[in-house]
Amino acid sequence: MTNQDLSRRWFLKDCGVGLGAIAASQLLHEATHAATADPLAAKQPHFPAKAKNIIYLFMAGAPSHLEMFDYKPQLAKFDGTLPPPELLEGYRAAFINPNSKLLGPKFKFAKHGECGAEISELLPHTAQVADDLTIVKSMRTDAFNHAPAQIMMNTGSPLFGKPSLGAWTLYGLGSESRDLPGFVVFSSGTKGPSGGSSNWGSGFLPTVYQGVQLRSVGDPVLYLSNPAGIDDKVQRDSLDAITELNRKRLAVTGDPEIATRINSFEMAYRMQASGPELMDLSSEPQHVLDMYGVDPGESSFAKNCLLARRLVERGVRYVQLFHEAWDQHGNLVNDLKKNCLNTDQACAALIKDLKRQGLLEDTLVIWGGEFGRTPMVQGGGSDGRDHHPNAFTMWMAGGGMKPGVTYGETDDFGFKTTVDEVHVRDLHATILHQLGFDHHRLSVKFQGLDQRLTGVEPARVVKELLA
Repeated sequence: MTNQDLSRRWFLKDCGVGLGAIAASQLLHEATHAATADPLAAKQPHFPAKAKNIIYLFMAGAPSHLEMFDYKPQLAKFDGTLPPPELLEGYRAAFINPNSKLLGPKFKFAKHGECGAEISELLPHTAQVADDLTIVKSMRTDAFNHAPAQIMMNTGSPLFGKPSLGAWTLYGLGSESRDLPGFVVFSSGTKGPSGGSSNWGSGFLPTVYQGVQLRSVGDPVLYLSNPAGIDDKVQRDSLDAITELNRKRLAVTGDPEIATRINSFEMAYRMQASGPELMDLSSEPQHVLDMYGVDPGESSFAKNCLLARRLVERGVRYVQLFHEAWDQHGNLVNDLKKNCLNTDQACAALIKDLKRQGLLEDTLVIWGGEFGRTPMVQGGGSDGRDHHPNAFTMWMAGGGMKPGVTYGETDDFGFKTTVDEVHVRDLHATILHQLGFDHHRLSVKFQGLDQRLTGVEPARVVKELLA
């Protein structure tokens, strides 16, 4: 046996444990580095994106497509009569007897813009930006009650516990803002959304990706200001000590929730400066405030729209405005007038303002609720509509969508889609595509499955909507 053989045998036998320790040390270092890296750092998508920000104007409670975007002369003609029996085959309603009388549209429609989009008299400001809109009249969902339908529209599933579209966006792209949350939520209207915080939750993703709800008057987050006796030095020293303890524990466990905690503490510290600056509208010209219809001292949907523009200017990735006021089982005419008065001007102003600032090209604006309303009247009166998942309307603008397009059709009564149906999953696939993602590939391993926003059911990118 040669000295060379002895050397090799000795090395493999006696040094093997050392090599294993080196390898283990390297793996631990990589795991710790991954856990301590900024989870909100900006990332590259699968392919070049058309949109880098999203503003989602969520009309919670479900606006009536039949009074706003989907004019049906036949529904007006057969007002007060029973629907054709074949229309109701297999139909499940939330509250009404499906065999209730038809209710004709309550408002006039006209064509607007060079595109000739039919829009209700309820929406005179939205009509002014018709040529910037991509209107989808053939939306469909699977849920017909508010909470599951809202959660499905925002997470792809009617069940609690899935990550929201905003969380997936932040997980995939990170944020370009270091001083504000990457996913911001506002709420206005008569109450909060029926689906609650699950609409902006992170589900099985780390909680660093969930939405942060801000107020639109005063401090954007409660207790953002320091209490009496605590100056910046005391706060910074305390935060540094806590962060050091958290980092030591993170190095041992690699738990991403500890990284979330570190990020949250640091974000709150930075927001003590960035939050008040965001909320200070004194730099906004009066004509911009007037365009939105904003009173700086009052909380409103209009103010939330202006703040949404200011947020995307500052690199915030995803902003969602919930306006829960659209559940018109009764008092349809008066409530729709009120709701449109509160939202129409600001929605149109947001489109105009983003366009004026050069932000609309990179910002995808989405408008819509969780489902539509029935062509049949609610109860025995003549002024209400029930929930309806089979057909409803949404619109989008900017972010690489094809402007001035109306896509899809419903039947003569606005009851079900007949041409170019777009399921909620198709909408999600299309949104992710505009952000630069293949919806099949944006996934997370959880409970043995590659989980994704669009689930396992078929979903398609609606390329006809894309510029």
